[in-house]
Amino acid sequence: MADSPPSLRVLMTADCVGGVFSYALGLSRELARVGVEVHLATMGDAMRPEQRAAVRDVPSLVVHESSYALEWMNEPWAEVDRAGQWLVALEREVEPDVVHLNGYAHGNAGFHSPVVVVGHSCVLSWWRAVLHEDAPSSWDTYRTRVREGIRGANVVLAPSAAMLYALEEHYGPLPSPSVVHNGLPPAPRRSTGAREPFVLAAGRVWDQAKNLAVLEKVAPRSPWPIRVAGSDAHPDGSHRPLAGVTSLGWLSPVALGREMERASIFVAPARYEPFGLGPLEAAQRGCALVLADVDSLREIWGDAALFVPPDDADGLATVLAELAGDDLLRARMATRARERAGRYTALAMTKGTLAGYVRAGVPQARAVLEAERRNGGDQCAS
Repeated sequence: MADSPPSLRVLMTADCVGGVFSYALGLSRELARVGVEVHLATMGDAMRPEQRAAVRDVPSLVVHESSYALEWMNEPWAEVDRAGQWLVALEREVEPDVVHLNGYAHGNAGFHSPVVVVGHSCVLSWWRAVLHEDAPSSWDTYRTRVREGIRGANVVLAPSAAMLYALEEHYGPLPSPSVVHNGLPPAPRRSTGAREPFVLAAGRVWDQAKNLAVLEKVAPRSPWPIRVAGSDAHPDGSHRPLAGVTSLGWLSPVALGREMERASIFVAPARYEPFGLGPLEAAQRGCALVLADVDSLREIWGDAALFVPPDDADGLATVLAELAGDDLLRARMATRARERAGRYTALAMTKGTLAGYVRAGVPQARAVLEAERRNGGDQCAS
């Protein structure tokens, strides 16, 4: 019988508004598999019903819920400060071995435990990539608070070297920085059946960073229909559906996985994507990938995808036509993508995160890693 891993307790923050929640939940699930006790402190909004259901599926996960504003929201600082006080009080109650922040501003809140900050994205790098200019002076407080939070951390992690470089560029030297790629458990085996002739995209339709609006220009020239999964409901209450594509609306993870199992091509024309879980999920499920030519996606996918500049609608239409018309090329690119996806596993992400905890000065994390190695890695596997 495998040895039981030593005890390790983590206080982790999660943003219920964006994709960070999926990351935090997935990592919590994998940490629980190796006997780590995770306390998840949620902010930004109340959990949605599907988030609550997902939380219930993670054994031993303890959730501490709040709705404090996030640092990238409009005029959030009074609530950010109250959230910091709440987190410090939680630390006293929970007595964690490490505080894992999936945000920046609370890095210098006054924790007694070692602090690991994970940089999933940031406003300043978003502004540069999406709007092609520096963020205006109205974001100076954000810039200062993020810099101070980062300097208060023991370790900073990021899901790609491109994101790590962006953090260094905008906020200065980082404490003990390293890359820990995001990862997913293996996708369920798909049912047998031929791929269908359509192109799939996924993301918030209104989000300028996802850049799905470019598909309106591409759709009339695509030999195959383009299907888009994602809500077109803007936070301001307006709706802007895309013309010329088939809108699938918001899909549950299971339903989106089924669409990926049917699609032949997955396209992600994002202007800003620090890692990109959508392409990873699609690659696991056998799609050929057509991605935006941005540093992070080049880094992650190498020769396992075809790349087009984000706003080059003509180039994107040409590449989609070429891939749709060449069965051998499409099969080759799908195989490359699936093989490359094998690098980005939940196991690798969990090991990398535990190694980050070790560098932050958490001896219990080293003991968990050593126990996992003695057990042959099965404890961390999904």
